Amino acid sequence: MCVKFWRIAARRFGPQRIAIAILCIEKVTRLADKKPKFYVVWQGREPGVYSSWDACQKQISGFSGAKYKSFDTMAKAKVAFQQDADEHWGKGDGAPKKATTPVVDFQELSGLGVNMSAWCVDAACKGNPGQLEYQGIDLATGTNMFHMGPYPEGTVNIGEFLAIVHALALLHEKEPDTPIYSDSKIGITWIRQGKCKTKLPPSADSQRLFNLVARAEKWLASHSWKNPILKWETSRWGENPADFGRK
Repeated sequence: MCVKFWRIAARRFGPQRIAIAILCIEKVTRLADKKPKFYVVWQGREPGVYSSWDACQKQISGFSGAKYKSFDTMAKAKVAFQQDADEHWGKGDGAPKKATTPVVDFQELSGLGVNMSAWCVDAACKGNPGQLEYQGIDLATGTNMFHMGPYPEGTVNIGEFLAIVHALALLHEKEPDTPIYSDSKIGITWIRQGKCKTKLPPSADSQRLFNLVARAEKWLASHSWKNPILKWETSRWGENPADFGRK
């Protein structure tokens, strides 16, 4: 039936037009079969999840040290965005193989290059978004310097951002040179940019948290600080001492 149809069409419209039509149909079919991709930008002008390559490219083109990757579903992309870029960056499309976190004795940290006069901050979230809390400890003494939350709805990145600002504010007057360690590259980037660039939409459950975010951004805009904000190297030093131990 199909062969007969094309023979009749060829006699009526000419073989050249039929050949062009077939090519067009094949192209449309390929485009229809092409699966959409979703792009995570961990380091770029505006870190986030993007649904097109054009949108992603605007964030990374010409940006030194940009880190980004495509995923085949929005769900996978959103989960990856909340994780460290190094868990995905430069790896294949298969499930990322997370290196085993070393167990390092606290007494060994100084010999590994950790500044033991620093504070460490971290956040934990039951779900993402989910119930959020964050804290900071004095690395030299192990004293918990602050513990905030739980807040009913938030993300790890918001918590990491707020934890760093909280530490900066507490250290600002009396210990302006004390370093602050965070294991969140996104949180550190947002501090440098002076803004919490979360994609989480405000809601009744997150109102109190977003009020804190606004206060934190206002503090960053009105203060300068000398405290070094350093990346905690989990792959070398083990878990951040401020970690909540829920992994």
